[in-house]
Amino acid sequence: MTPRRWVVAGCWVFAVGSFALLPLVSTGSDAERVPDLAEAAWWVGAGLVTLQAAFVLRWWSEPQAALLMAAPVAVLAGGVTLGDATNVTGFFVMVAAYLVAVARPVRQTWPALVSAGVLVACGGYFAGLRLDDPALTSIGGSVLQATGTVGAPVLVGVLVATRRESRAAREDQQRALLRERDALLTAAVARERTAMARELHDIAAHHLSGIAVMSAAIGSQIDADPEGAKEAAAQVRRQSVSVLHDLRSLVGLLRVGDEAPESGTTPTRIENLAGIGPLVEDVSRAAPVELTVLEASGRPLGEGIGPLAQLAAYRMVQESLANAARHAPGARCAVVVDDRDAASLVVTVRNGPPTRPPDVAVGSSGFGLVGMRERAELTGARLEHGPTAEGGWLVLLRVPRELDDEGES
Repeated sequence: MTPRRWVVAGCWVFAVGSFALLPLVSTGSDAERVPDLAEAAWWVGAGLVTLQAAFVLRWWSEPQAALLMAAPVAVLAGGVTLGDATNVTGFFVMVAAYLVAVARPVRQTWPALVSAGVLVACGGYFAGLRLDDPALTSIGGSVLQATGTVGAPVLVGVLVATRRESRAAREDQQRALLRERDALLTAAVARERTAMARELHDIAAHHLSGIAVMSAAIGSQIDADPEGAKEAAAQVRRQSVSVLHDLRSLVGLLRVGDEAPESGTTPTRIENLAGIGPLVEDVSRAAPVELTVLEASGRPLGEGIGPLAQLAAYRMVQESLANAARHAPGARCAVVVDDRDAASLVVTVRNGPPTRPPDVAVGSSGFGLVGMRERAELTGARLEHGPTAEGGWLVLLRVPRELDDEGES
């Protein structure tokens, strides 16, 4: 049996039981106002209640139809000699009114509700007239009966529907928040992937440019300068191992739970201000590069420069030297780390004009300058770049120092 059948059956048992109990609990003159089991009127009333139950069960999914079919039965009940038991026929009207209020807003169903109330009032009025009640008493009682039969269940149904709508709205809001969180997570993952792609570009561009330049030099040195060619070949090997190590370290950040990479012959590169020296020394084996570090007395190098800002400075130098190797082969490069200013640190990479035409095969538009600018904006630094009067290129990064609680760096 479906749940609606259980509900209708329970309501029918309650209504018929009320018909059976009313004669037993009524005494004196009240007993004359309700029929008992021996009278035909009692069975007529039970039949009318059964008819209402059938209407409600048949049109459960269309509660307005069920209400408009059950309410006229109350008028029929008032026309027979049910007396005060006529009120029992209003029970299924209450059930139908509740279903109407829960299913749809009252502003859309008020004609059906008002019609049902009028029919219930008419049934009560006719019952009062058959019992010889005064007209005003019959009218007042029938209006109160209609208000309780239709108005009370409508009020309860509206409260239930409101709570249901509020719960549905909260669930929709939670789902919207979950979708928003997923969208933000997707956007964050996309940003991280873009940042990783640029990091891979920076690493590969720096090392592979050096490998390409040194490989080109090996061909011309192998006969004229065998020792230089051997050194260049060794440098190619070191650069290859270094790029593999850097790529493995970066991609390994995505592998949660993997074991730490085994220690090899290539040490872990320190990507901060202290790592600029080894970086320049490594590049100077293939191209003329000079490093100048200007420090303030009594202050360690890079004091007040956060790790993210130091990484941005390191990447700027690395990318600038890679760009110089690609676009200005043979040009002298000068790297200057000026740490004397108390407010900021300035890193400059300047290269002269090329001594030979750039190799088209290793040329690339890339995202080097874009990556430098984004890192600078992320750390609050300012990036400047452009050609020099001598025909070279200049890149300058000014990194502000972090202030402590007392406003000092």
